[in-house]
Amino acid sequence: MEERNTTLGEFIIENQNSFQYSTGELSRIINSIRLAAKVVNYKVNKAGLVDIVGAAGEQNIQGEDQQKLDVFANETFIQTLTNREIVCGIASEENDDYITVAGADNNHNNKYVVLMDPLDGSSNIDVNVSVGTIFSVFRRVTPVGSPVQPEDFLQPGVNQVAAGYVIYGTSTMLVYTTGHGVNGFTLNPAIGTFYLSHPNMRYSEDGNIYSINEGNYVHFPQGVKDYIKYCQKEEGDRPYTSRYIGSLVSDFHRNMIKGGIYIYPTSSKAPKGKLRLLYECNPMAFLAEQAGGKASDGFSRIMEIQPTELHQRVPFFCGSKNMVEKAEEFMKNAQ
Repeated sequence: MEERNTTLGEFIIENQNSFQYSTGELSRIINSIRLAAKVVNYKVNKAGLVDIVGAAGEQNIQGEDQQKLDVFANETFIQTLTNREIVCGIASEENDDYITVAGADNNHNNKYVVLMDPLDGSSNIDVNVSVGTIFSVFRRVTPVGSPVQPEDFLQPGVNQVAAGYVIYGTSTMLVYTTGHGVNGFTLNPAIGTFYLSHPNMRYSEDGNIYSINEGNYVHFPQGVKDYIKYCQKEEGDRPYTSRYIGSLVSDFHRNMIKGGIYIYPTSSKAPKGKLRLLYECNPMAFLAEQAGGKASDGFSRIMEIQPTELHQRVPFFCGSKNMVEKAEEFMKNAQ
């Protein structure tokens, strides 16, 4: 008889003691994300059959066309988190401003805020490439009982209490950390249950994959150009393999499993970088560090950056520790 795998629900209960705050609250947040992920997964998997692919005709705060599935995913996660009465605020890449969530009797006693990219890589939906959801959880810093304030969201990544992503691919996985390692759960679609499939996920210290959009090479800073040339040089275990999907969740997930570096630098077209600190870089940096990797803006630790605005963009270097440190070396030398 086949050994029974641990479900996500069982894993959360078994590991509640490793969470430094009230255990039940975090469990309910992760359970809410699990539920919303299953709903979005269902829509993603049948996107080609129904009128839910393509642009919705509006632009988000970033000036990017909102995909219809983006809008659906955003509404699904917001509604699910709100209904559980566990968070006091939600910030989404798709919304201009944060959302204040009042609990029962219109109180503001909940202690956590969730920041999310509800559907990362959504421009790939039409061509059947993996997309994902990224989330980050903070404990509020303003007094409980009052509505959330901007400073509850504008916290450095080191304050995160949980972070993770869902990847909707050939199989659907939920990967998360609460600061005690990284674990991955794969959805069994037949019964709608996530099972622990990737316990204690780790980056190798070295890797041989570099992930960057080389089509923008001419616009990159000199340090990045120099590092790409280093990756391509025939020397030692190089040249490295170039792999770039264009969906952060997919590229990150592959590199964590196989060993590699993901880079989205500044460029003459995007002088501050393109990825968002709060919705993409902080949660991925938390996961990377918990898996033995490293995340940097090219010079300093991502999770120590003090955010100044909800939709702040930063350059992002993330992956196997030695590869990130080598890229930082090229960045510093180019200065």
